[in-house]
Amino acid sequence: MSSARFVLLSLCSALLLRATLGADPLFHVCSTPEDFTAGSPYESNLNKLTSFLYTNTPSSGFGPGSIGQYPDQPYGLTLCRGDTSPLDCEACVADAVAEIRRHCPRNKGAIIWYDNCMFKYLDTDFFGQIDNANKFYMWNPKSVSDPEAFNGKVRGLLTGLVEEAYSVPKLYATGEMGLEEKTKLYGLVQCTRDLSATQCKECLEGAIGELPSYGNGKEGGRVVGGSCNFRYEIYPFVNV
Repeated sequence: MSSARFVLLSLCSALLLRATLGADPLFHVCSTPEDFTAGSPYESNLNKLTSFLYTNTPSSGFGPGSIGQYPDQPYGLTLCRGDTSPLDCEACVADAVAEIRRHCPRNKGAIIWYDNCMFKYLDTDFFGQIDNANKFYMWNPKSVSDPEAFNGKVRGLLTGLVEEAYSVPKLYATGEMGLEEKTKLYGLVQCTRDLSATQCKECLEGAIGELPSYGNGKEGGRVVGGSCNFRYEIYPFVNV
């Protein structure tokens, strides 16, 4: 049996297992109206690409790739959260690959997000471009007593993390800040590593700029996009 066939069979086995045991996705988008036909060269290349990304992502937490030739050439990337172990990263990517094909079975472009990872593919080259089209928001339903002061601290923490994240190769940073009554504020920021440092900073600053509109005075929240994301909570949520 060829190594490529073995990898594909291993991926299929993993996907069947994860389809039974896997976590639910946070959100997904079928991002292009164009469909491919079953058994087409595009589908074949997409299957090879997802197998490649599943195999190669866990070691570094990030995997970009492209297979084939135009017009049957899919581009894709997977990104695991910076504190995710290789084993959990592999499991999350398996979840993502299985679920996105279930939700967008013939779509030439799609993106799906989990707590621990994201998976995106498209029929055009999107590497090195900030994705502002695919985005979603999540907020804790509980509000703080002093939204203005709390929002300022959230912005301060996240802004500091942006300065740290865009200056390191992983484009990822976490941190915490003390609040009143021994409470702490925890934050995380991350970019996909196809972006330059400058693009990462621009992407994150744009996301943080949406705080007054979408997370005014909430105890926790996140803005999650196709190129970058942030999250903050008043409880620890990252693995140290």
